[in-house]
Amino acid sequence: MALETFLIFALTTAVVVFTPGAAAIAVATQGATNGGKRALAGVAGIAGANVIYFVLSATGIASLIIASNLLFQIIKWAGVAYLVWLGLSAIFSAQGPIRVSAEGGVSSLKRLFSQGFVIEFANPKALMYFAAILPQFIDPNQPILQQILIMGVVTLLLDLTSYTLYAFMGDRIAHGGLKNWVVSVINKSAGAALLFAGFRMASVTAK
Repeated sequence: MALETFLIFALTTAVVVFTPGAAAIAVATQGATNGGKRALAGVAGIAGANVIYFVLSATGIASLIIASNLLFQIIKWAGVAYLVWLGLSAIFSAQGPIRVSAEGGVSSLKRLFSQGFVIEFANPKALMYFAAILPQFIDPNQPILQQILIMGVVTLLLDLTSYTLYAFMGDRIAHGGLKNWVVSVINKSAGAALLFAGFRMASVTAK
């Protein structure tokens, strides 16, 4: 890839990845409850979902999914329902799946991975982003596979870096001797943010 093209792609993807969203909120809360190291399982789940979407986009399948309104709607509304459930659980449930707790270590690595994977995979914005952006940066006059591999590795590294930072940020905040009312505010804020993310996801259209 031309250096200028590579830098533009990397910067554009970095802005998207580092911007807080549902996945960032979830992994930060995982870090707050389970510790930063255990929350890396959630980070791996998010990155894994994005790898699948990247491969689908690189092979052109994503365009077919987006073109199929029924399949796109199924993915979107499944994601909306999951985010609403997580948000309401964080606000109202004392033992919700996404909830800051002073006890820590309450979720298995498998569960943390699944949460991260489902939240990201059910987000059609990720699918649309890769499907829209990849063709813009591929030079048909250069080896296609090498360009795709470069962009895929860059995206994966940015994902891992961004969400790892969110995981340890949540860990640091939670273990700073928070009072009960502060923990309650964090839980309700995280729940409200997830509900808002679900509302935003509901407004996403394929065209």
